[in-house]
Amino acid sequence: MVSINDFAAIDIRIGKIVGIEEHSAARKPMYKLVVDFGAEIGKRTIIAGIRALYSQEELLGRKVACVVNLEPKMIAGIESQGMLLAAGDESSISILVPYRDVEIGSRIR
Repeated sequence: MVSINDFAAIDIRIGKIVGIEEHSAARKPMYKLVVDFGAEIGKRTIIAGIRALYSQEELLGRKVACVVNLEPKMIAGIESQGMLLAAGDESSISILVPYRDVEIGSRIR
């Protein structure tokens, strides 16, 4: 089991996808996303393996939930600075989005 303190250490925020392009160097269909988390965090590059299920038009401008305090990771030559949260299996992934409109940078608690 995970303690409440362990869970509290994960910084999950709402960001807005402001840039998107195919990450053609990746083995799996991935996007390079630019996600804006507001003044406190700024913009981050996040690599997400959702290209097979979402078009660029569906994602651009959408508010999404992301983990922002993971160690950066190189994915096919690009540093990913967070993780887009999603649910489901590889054939049916649903990105997690806020039910109501909230400010970018808002913490998920």
